[in-house]
Amino acid sequence: MQAVAGDFIVISSKHDDEPNRVGMIQEVHGEDGAPPYVVKWEDNGHTTTLFPGPDAHIEHRPEDITGVHP
Repeated sequence: MQAVAGDFIVISSKHDDEPNRVGMIQEVHGEDGAPPYVVKWEDNGHTTTLFPGPDAHIEHRPEDITGVHP
């Protein structure tokens, strides 16, 4: 898994009735974009250090002209 600051990480929900967990990667501490990542979570605004598991994937979401991510 490789990411850069500003990418999003998505953790797939284990239950159909729960949403996926999404966070913006603030910092990348591994070599060549590898984990661990410092992630700010969209659902609660908390920041954590994450070593993602197999249920995670990276998404690049380009900013619009206002600098706000969709």
